[in-house]
Amino acid sequence: MNIALKREDLLKSLQSIIGVVERRQTMPILANVLLSCEGNVLTLTATDLEVELISTFNIDSSDSLTTTLPGRKLLDICRSLPEGSIISIGMNEKKAVITSGKSKFSLTTLPANEFPLIPNINGEQQIKISQLDLRYLIENTQFSMAQQDVRYYLNGLLIEIDSNQLKAVATDGHRLAFCQKQLNSTASENKSVIIPRKGVLELQRLLGGTTDITIELGVNHIRVAFDTICFTSKLIDGRFPEYERVIPSDTSNHFLANKDALKTSLQRTAILSNEKYRGIRLVINQNQLTLQAHNPEQEEAEESLEIQYTGVDIEVGFNVNYLIDALSVIDADEVSLSMVDGNSSCLITDPGNDQAKFVVMPMRL
Repeated sequence: MNIALKREDLLKSLQSIIGVVERRQTMPILANVLLSCEGNVLTLTATDLEVELISTFNIDSSDSLTTTLPGRKLLDICRSLPEGSIISIGMNEKKAVITSGKSKFSLTTLPANEFPLIPNINGEQQIKISQLDLRYLIENTQFSMAQQDVRYYLNGLLIEIDSNQLKAVATDGHRLAFCQKQLNSTASENKSVIIPRKGVLELQRLLGGTTDITIELGVNHIRVAFDTICFTSKLIDGRFPEYERVIPSDTSNHFLANKDALKTSLQRTAILSNEKYRGIRLVINQNQLTLQAHNPEQEEAEESLEIQYTGVDIEVGFNVNYLIDALSVIDADEVSLSMVDGNSSCLITDPGNDQAKFVVMPMRL
């Protein structure tokens, strides 16, 4: 049993799946990737029991070979070999022998039958969407996911199929990001699932092509297939908050500002904000926004910015990082910020695009 393949093919395949191979494992087999060759197709599989990634590509060899190899070591070997190299992989008792040119490596293997695979998820529903649209949904929401919150359902991204819309929502309890894209066809039934944080970030990393992808939703898993990659993730079993109630409906007091000017002003003022709470005060008057910050060292920052506003005077505090995160994903010259009074949430939108909405809760300063 000996297979030969191009370095670039193996390297690309390994790089696409290695993200789920943790450096510290509870089970030794999880540090390995499953390598399986049938006919002229080589399949590489990696998993952390929560997320599974499978990559396939064609090779010239037709021998059969199934084993598991240390994932990161195999990746490092591929990276170290010269471009254009041909890699040969064979078995010698319980070790895999990898040769290329005058280089030879002997890697310890683990039994392939011990590698944990996610079986057929028996998807209840399938939808098609472009990679660019799904990546847009994730990029506009993932930054609002919680990290290690005891409310486990917040440590992920809500994906919701609503008729002919695919919606993504994330919240950590202090802010919320909502985004939607239209599907080419109407779904057979409405459905919502919560993808765990790691799965969301891995999927975002993989998306980048222009081809359509298939999303398959099962009872406990979501599977996304595109190009030569198959992504499968367990779902978080929990009830996501009713996000519609969090998005402000009263936007009577709103101002327009240049996005880049507002973002850089926030970044400068934030330098002297409290490093722990990151609070910043917004003082909104007729056509003028004043940003104020102070810290326990009695240091202060203040900056004024011209805006388009004719409503009532408002003074309100926010976590400056939350405002900057929302502004960073808006691709527009102008942004709209809406709030009722100094105790209400702030709704941030692109005036020319109703697909994405960002909500930031106020804080006391």
